[in-house]
Amino acid sequence: MSAPLTGGVDGETVRDIAARVERFVRGVVAPYERDPRRDHHDCPTDALVAELRGLARDAGVVSPHILPDGRHLSQRQTALVLRMTGLSPLGPLACNTAAPDEGNMYLLGKVGSAQIKDRFLKPLVAGEARSAFFMTEPAEDGGAGSDPSMMQTTCRPDGNHWVIDGRKAFITGAQGAQVGIVMAKADEGACMFLVDLPDPAIRVVHVPNTLDSSMPGGHAVVDIRNLRVPADQMLGQAGEGFQYAQVRLAPARLSHCMRWLGACIRANEIATDYANRRHGFGKVLIDHEGVGFLLADNLIDLKQAELMIDWCADVLDTGAPGGAESSMAKVAVSEALMRVADRCVQVMGGSGLTSDSIVEQVFREIRAFRIYDGPTEVHKWSLAKKIKRDWKAAQA
Repeated sequence: MSAPLTGGVDGETVRDIAARVERFVRGVVAPYERDPRRDHHDCPTDALVAELRGLARDAGVVSPHILPDGRHLSQRQTALVLRMTGLSPLGPLACNTAAPDEGNMYLLGKVGSAQIKDRFLKPLVAGEARSAFFMTEPAEDGGAGSDPSMMQTTCRPDGNHWVIDGRKAFITGAQGAQVGIVMAKADEGACMFLVDLPDPAIRVVHVPNTLDSSMPGGHAVVDIRNLRVPADQMLGQAGEGFQYAQVRLAPARLSHCMRWLGACIRANEIATDYANRRHGFGKVLIDHEGVGFLLADNLIDLKQAELMIDWCADVLDTGAPGGAESSMAKVAVSEALMRVADRCVQVMGGSGLTSDSIVEQVFREIRAFRIYDGPTEVHKWSLAKKIKRDWKAAQA
């Protein structure tokens, strides 16, 4: 640990939760990595997830970052627990800490009405339902991507309902989800709605094959036509959608870092084991500087990623929005983990290119991670704008 665990739950309890999760993911989940139950996009099927979720329930590690009394661990504490779930690409699915569910649970826990929490949040926390977050839109429509202000999906009031029309793209887990959070724009501004899925007004048009394959349902293109949503299923008031998106954004962005750090720790363990067993040119590979130095660099990047996550988590735990800090963490961690994953493949040579271990998948997943939740370049651009604003303010 880089610093003491702080928050509403004592550190010993958090370490015990993390240890139980680690034992479960390493001992129970990891053997399922070769399970053939995958869809045609190579994503885990809902049947596989349900079986793993049942095992996690038996082990008492479903939603381990949320205590039975409803309290959420602090972000620093969550970082330790989610890192352990990430030790296998299947771990977050088994333990119910995967995206987008983890971020959606956090959002609803923070701003959902009592009715919304009872109807939509409870089954998510219990691991009985999957969810999807409908924000990104097709580029060919000129819709919202990294710039949410470009949103084309509309909503309009109609009696005690709102009617939503538009198209969404790269909607993770839309296929097979039971809970949806849909963003649309009204005259007042952006709005956010909770919807039951499936709904005939929300049609999955296409699920493209993507580089990553860890998330059930893939990343769908969705057509929304004449979707009627009761007014009491809006989060807050009309025009407050972007405000609520910000509540979700920084913690969810950091959660990705937590989980993928765990995956890269495991990939590095596999590469290290390989380098200490494989011989070449008269000695074990680890004794060749060209290999040993790659693994040494991995240790440095993994520790820097851990410290960056903990720093940002501490900022969020003060109650600060953490927008700039989470941008810095997302860039630093995703780029560091990409280097780690790439070195693991390199150390293992041809073996690192096969699906015989998770190293190849982790490489693919981390490459995708550099894009979702904001590409590196968008975060740097946002930070540059802040630098300019801060400079101007200092001149006044």
